[in-house]
Amino acid sequence: MSDERRGYLYGLTAYVMWGFFPIYFKLLRPSPPLEILAHRVVWSVVFVALLLTGMRNWRFLARILHTPRLLGGVSLAALLIAVNWATYIYGVNSSRVVETALGYFITPLLVVLLGVTVMRERLRPLQGVAVGIGVLAVVILTVDYGRLPYIALTLAASFGCYGLIKKRMSLPPAEGLFVESAVLLLPALAFLTWLNLSGGAEFGHVSGLHTVLMLVAGVLTAIPLLLFAGAANRVPMVGLGILQYVAPILQLGVGVLIYHEPMPPARLAGFGLVWLALLVFTVDGLRSARAAARDRAAVVEPVLQAGGS
Repeated sequence: MSDERRGYLYGLTAYVMWGFFPIYFKLLRPSPPLEILAHRVVWSVVFVALLLTGMRNWRFLARILHTPRLLGGVSLAALLIAVNWATYIYGVNSSRVVETALGYFITPLLVVLLGVTVMRERLRPLQGVAVGIGVLAVVILTVDYGRLPYIALTLAASFGCYGLIKKRMSLPPAEGLFVESAVLLLPALAFLTWLNLSGGAEFGHVSGLHTVLMLVAGVLTAIPLLLFAGAANRVPMVGLGILQYVAPILQLGVGVLIYHEPMPPARLAGFGLVWLALLVFTVDGLRSARAAARDRAAVVEPVLQAGGS
């Protein structure tokens, strides 16, 4: 198997795992979202610490601790991913799986807006069309829901900003996940201690299966992130861009087909506009990638001809 094919396999596996996460989080009820989040943080730290110990790779900590910019960036990234995780768990366990899928569908469009507003990137015409269609879709869905789809917008905003910060820091995935989880560890432990002392904890009091599922939260958090990192190093950006739609498509299927969440005509029309926006966005990405490849070839070919003359 070629390195690129292995990358596609890693990426597809990661996105399929994320796509079926709603089923996993549904199994963690009756634990409330904050208890699930706290356990996810704690067991992520434990699992990734064991992984890094096996890899004998702890030198990165000194660099982060002695670089205020990195430490501040990691802390902000930790806060954003905590908001994202908590919102996702709340959305799934309040029977809004379809709305969580919407959040990850519109994330690429919001990332484009972040690129324009924060990174001062130029908006290509088709990107502008895609963003405009996406905004219209959100307006239609707002009318359908009778409110802003705040779960979807919070998921898209938190994950988009998280990705922007991660891109600027360029930390390896395992090391980055460990530090982000470690930043959240003390608040998570304090919350779990309070929850146990107040008698509100569900962990260890529901069933053996529930306890085991809570314990493996760290493993299920880390594995798809590590697989995605393996894919990112092997797969072209256009390929990754197409793969990212696998998870929300599966989440939408889980919400509609397994949990029978409603999909009235107006909501379906809103989703249809989102998919149209993503189609325009993907076509633009493919055209841009081909144009860049032609430009590189135009530069390299004369150099090769000169070298062979």
